[in-house]
Amino acid sequence: MFFFDPTFLLLIPAMLLAFYAQNKVTRTYKKYRQIASMRGMTGAQVAQHILQQRGLYDVAVRETRGFLADNYNPANKTVNLSSDIFHGRSLAALAVAAHEVGHALQDANGYMPLKLRASFVPLANLGSFAVFPLAIGGILLQSVGLIDLAIYLYSAVVAFHLITLPVEFNASNRALKILGTNGYLYDTEVIGAKKVLNAAALTYVASTVVAVMELIRLLIFRSMMND
Repeated sequence: MFFFDPTFLLLIPAMLLAFYAQNKVTRTYKKYRQIASMRGMTGAQVAQHILQQRGLYDVAVRETRGFLADNYNPANKTVNLSSDIFHGRSLAALAVAAHEVGHALQDANGYMPLKLRASFVPLANLGSFAVFPLAIGGILLQSVGLIDLAIYLYSAVVAFHLITLPVEFNASNRALKILGTNGYLYDTEVIGAKKVLNAAALTYVASTVVAVMELIRLLIFRSMMND
């Protein structure tokens, strides 16, 4: 968020969506972390078993700190699971663990959106860091050049968010298919796992909407300077 001005009103619906999404993922996760899977496997066991089944012996499953800080790191080929997921035997734990393994499978299969997203990371990080001072400086100094640079860099942030959507949706689809067809979860349990992953997916949608609205604000500032 750059600062408060009339265009800030454009952000209100996006911010409400983001708040709703975060609340929903928290509530859904808390609900399904209380429901143990019938097979009793931990998230780490499921992740490791899937990787071995797919022949990905070079991918390690590690425990990491933080609440829902789970991720797959393609640089060192590690599936990093937060303690609650790593040791958990709940529907939520298995859903999240399988989702992160889904990213490892994408990496192994050369899934193009994953590669494309990785290529945007440096520019997106720079855009997130630089957009605020560039936008403020451009408006205060009435510098079209600074605003244009802010738009260019923040466009990379928006592109990163847009590319993230199919990457995350695909990983969830892979996870649910594996959990159901390979017997890690029964059909009735897959329904709960799907709710956990759908709630998580909504947070990515909300983040994308917020980023798009921020870019629209920049474009409005740019058009006003032309006037």
